Parts: sequence; C-alpha cells; structure tokens
Amino acid sequence: MRLLSDSGKLAPQPVLTVLTCCLAVAALAATASGAVFIPWTSMPGLLWGDVPPGDALLHNILIEIRLPRVLFSAVTGAALAVAGVTMQALFRNPLAEPGLVGITLGAALGAVFAIVMTSGGFLVVATAAFLGSLGATFLAYAVGSRYRGAAGLLLAGIAINTVAASGIGILTYLASDVQLRDLTFWNLGSLAGADWRTLVWLGPWTMLLLIYLCRQWRVLNALLLGEREAAHLGFALPSVRRRLIVAIALLVGPLVAVTGGIGFVGLVVPHLVRMLLGAHHRYLMPASVVAGALTLTLADWLSRVMVSPAELPIGLVTSLVGGPFFFWLLLRGRSASMQGG
Repeated sequence: MRLLSDSGKLAPQPVLTVLTCCLAVAALAATASGAVFIPWTSMPGLLWGDVPPGDALLHNILIEIRLPRVLFSAVTGAALAVAGVTMQALFRNPLAEPGLVGITLGAALGAVFAIVMTSGGFLVVATAAFLGSLGATFLAYAVGSRYRGAAGLLLAGIAINTVAASGIGILTYLASDVQLRDLTFWNLGSLAGADWRTLVWLGPWTMLLLIYLCRQWRVLNALLLGEREAAHLGFALPSVRRRLIVAIALLVGPLVAVTGGIGFVGLVVPHLVRMLLGAHHRYLMPASVVAGALTLTLADWLSRVMVSPAELPIGLVTSLVGGPFFFWLLLRGRSASMQGG
C-alpha cells in the first residue's frame, strides 16, 4: 500500500483506514465512558445476550442513551465537516464555516423563534432552523462574493451573527422560565437530546445529503480554479450555487435544531484533512466525513468525562479547540492551503 500520492501528500486509502480505525476506537470509548462506566467486555452480552437482573441498568444506559448519542455525534460531525468543505470551495475561501459566516446562528434564530413563539414539535423547529440557515447562507454568499479574500466573508459573518444573536436575545427575554433554561443549555450546544427517534428522523436525511455533496467533487474542484474556468468546463454556476447553498442549509439547519450551537468543526476538520491529502475533493470529501465523525465523537466523549458526573456543553469543548486553531490560521495566512498547501 502506497503511503504517498503523486502530489507528495499522503495516499487516501491508508488515511481513510487509519481514520476509520480511530473512529471505531473513539466510538467504543465514548460508549463505555460517562457517569456510569460500562466494561468493554460486557458490551456484547448487553447488546445481544441475556441480560442478568443486576445488569439491567447498564443495558438500559447502553441501548437507550449511549448508542444513539454516539451514533448521532458521528452523523453530526460528518455533516458539519462536509458543510465546511463545501462552503470553502463554494466561497473559494478557507475560512468559510457554518459557524463563522452566520449559518449556525441563523439556524439557531429560526429554531429559537419556533421554540418560543409556537407550540410546534420537532418538525416545526427543524423547518424554522432550515429557513434561518438558508437565509444566512444566501446573505453570506451575497456579501462575501463582493470582496476578494476573507474580508467580505468575515464581515458578513460578523453582521449575520450580530443580528441573529440580537434576535435570539430578544426571544430569550420573552421566553418563559422553562423555555429559558432549555434555551440556555441549547445555545451552548449539546447532544443530550439524541435518541433513537431523532436518529431515525435525521440519520437517513443527513446520509442522503452527505452522499449528494460528496458526489459534487468535480464541480467543487472546478470552483477552486475560478468561476470563469468552471464555466468553461461546462458547469452551470448559478444553478450549482443554488443547489449547494440549499443542500448546506438542509444539512445544517435540522441538526442545529437538535444540537444547538456547535462551532469550528467545519473549519478545523477540512483544514487538517487538506493538509494530509491535498485539495482533491474526490478524496477530501469522504475523508472529511470520517474525520468529522471522529472529531465530534471525541468532543462529546470529553464533554461527558472531563467533569463527570456532570457534563460540559459540547459547544464549549469544540470552541476551546477551534478558537486557537482559527487564530493560528489567521496568523499563518493559510489561504494557500485551498490549493493543497
């Protein structure tokens, strides 16, 4: 098995193999760890065998809490990473990420509006989050495309985040005491709401969108060359942009409705994978799927074990890593990494 590709980067197959093995180990550790430790040797019996009366509690924790949460963290991490990869190619900007350009807070504004102003269930909240993320994505693209480099995109993100945060603040002021407590923890980001029903609703939906976006690797490669070059290659850019923007909003919006604010996964993961494999989206997209799943699985595991038996909001964990990484990108001027490095 070759370790290096012709471009001098690591070959995709060994990287994907290592990432997949790391994801399996991280998922196993996250499933076992928490306020109640589940021995690894007991898991097969708890999953498939007869459960002794003394292990009924461990069985319920494993099946009803840990497994859906670990699976949902992997799905959410993969989605956020692929959204980041797609946005960075679409905007031709390595700093594009759902949180930085306002998409996450736009979705949060829609979700908070639905929570406070309606009595609707998950479908209402998810629809409102999608509409909020869609509006924020179009605004970010409209403003960011007027400027060269990162300036326009970052200014658009600042403006969108400021407006969305003000709207969330007003809605929080109007919320009842019960809604206020829920919104406080929701805004910090959490996977505590993950269950089998949520996974059944969002799992297939997210996987379909991930497959669709991964299949767009040719047009994403063309976009890195420039709009004129992409048009010469036969891509209808206006329709491509609309499809990608709607797909990102459909991917991020419903997830934000469940998880709240989880930032920087879409920024950190694509950069790290691009440093290993280069900018070819045929390999960058699937590697980002696995790396994003690994990153959020580890973040959720840390959020549950760092202050056990309490739990840190996962948004704080990702921000503690993503914030310094963002400063590092700005200081080093990593815009060249969009071309592989």
